[in-house]
Amino acid sequence: MDAIALIISKPALSAHCKIAVEVKLFQHLKDAGEAGLSADDLARKTGVESTLLRRIMRHLIATKVVAFSNDRFLGSNLSDGLAAENYQKSIDFCYDVARPSFNRFPDFFKTTDYKSPASPTDGPFQMAHGTQLPFFPWLEATPPHLDEFGNFMSAYRAGKANWFDPGFYPVADRLIEGFNPANNEVLLVDVGGGRGHDVQQFVAQYKAQPSQAVLQDLEPVIASIQDKDKLPFDSTVHDFFTRQPIKAARAYALHSILHDWSDEEGINILENLKPALKPGYSRVLLNEIVLSEEKPTIAATSMDMMMLAHLSVHERTESDWRRILQKAGLECLHVYSYPGVAESVIEVELKQ
Repeated sequence: MDAIALIISKPALSAHCKIAVEVKLFQHLKDAGEAGLSADDLARKTGVESTLLRRIMRHLIATKVVAFSNDRFLGSNLSDGLAAENYQKSIDFCYDVARPSFNRFPDFFKTTDYKSPASPTDGPFQMAHGTQLPFFPWLEATPPHLDEFGNFMSAYRAGKANWFDPGFYPVADRLIEGFNPANNEVLLVDVGGGRGHDVQQFVAQYKAQPSQAVLQDLEPVIASIQDKDKLPFDSTVHDFFTRQPIKAARAYALHSILHDWSDEEGINILENLKPALKPGYSRVLLNEIVLSEEKPTIAATSMDMMMLAHLSVHERTESDWRRILQKAGLECLHVYSYPGVAESVIEVELKQ
C-alpha cells in the first residue's frame, strides 16, 4: 500500500503546487514568517475555500512542503524557495509542458511497439501538445512557455557547483599548467555557451584576460548580449555543426550540449571540433550527465525522462560516452564528478 500511496501522491502534489502558484500560496506563507497563518486567514488571502484549502494543505504537509503547528500553517525552507519567481515559473513549465508529455508515454509507446522515439518531431511531446514542431522551435513559437523553460533551467542549475569550481575539475593542474599566455593562445572556448554565464565566472575565478576566453553561440544569442564590449571575454558567432574556427585552444568546453542531440548528431558536433585540436595539448570538456547503472540518482534519471519526452534523445552512461567519443576519433582521459551535482566533466583529447 505504501507504493500505491506514493504513486497517488506525486500527481496530486504536482497539481497542488500548480494551484499554489496561481493563488500565491507559498508567497503568503513566506510573508507570514514564523507566525504562520490560520486556515481562515490563508483562505482569505488566497481566495480558496477554507474546506478545500485544508485538504490541499494536509497533502502539502504530508509531503513536507509546508508545516503545521498550533492550528497555523507555516512555510518551510522548501516552500520559501518555491515562492521565488524562477521556481514559480518552473512549476508552470513542469505542469503545463512536461507533465502532459509524460502522461502520453503509455499511448505513444504503444504506437511504437515500445521502441524509443527516433525523430525529434514525433515523440510524446508532439502527441501531447498537438504539434509537429521540435521542442525548441515550439518554445520559440510560444513565448510564455519559452520564458517558463528559461526559468526552469535557471532553477535547475541554481546553487550547483560549476565545473571549474575547486574540488570539481582541476583547472590549475589540467589547464593552467602548460598554458602560455605569452603566445596569444586561447585558454577556454565556451562552445554553445549561451549568453556567457559559465565563461564569465570562469574568467573571474582564474583571472583570464578577455582574449584568452571566447564565448561562441548562434547569431541571435550573441546579438542579444548587452554591452558585449564591456564583458571580460570575447564573443563570436559559431554554429557547432560547422568547423571550429579557433585552433589549438587549451580547452573547448561544451556544457549540456551533446545531451540535446542523437548519437549521430553528437558525433558530428565532435568531428567538427576535432580538426581544431592540438594533439596532446587541447582538451574537450563535456559537462554532461553520466548515468550510473548501479546507483542512478533521481536528478539524473529525471533529466533523462525529460530528454525522452521532449527531444527523443537520451542521457548517456559512461560506456555510451566512450562509444561515441571513439567513433569521433577522440579519447576519454577521465570523468570528474562532484557531490550533489548531476553533471560530470568528461575530459577528452585526440586519440593518439
